[in-house]
Amino acid sequence: MTIADFVRQHRKQYKMTQRNLADRAGVGIRFIRELEAGKPTLRMDKVNVVLDMFGHRLGAVPEREDK
Repeated sequence: MTIADFVRQHRKQYKMTQRNLADRAGVGIRFIRELEAGKPTLRMDKVNVVLDMFGHRLGAVPEREDK
């Protein structure tokens, strides 16, 4: 699951609009739209603010060995 999918799924699970999530997280609506669209260049600190709304944070994970 991508971060975009995770945020969209959790936002909908909590019955929030993109505007609601942006307001509650203190980021702009454009940022939420770009995040959910999978924009590859976003500020990690802002991504973490949004993920924190759902009890998660970005983190390093080991590479898959089947690469």
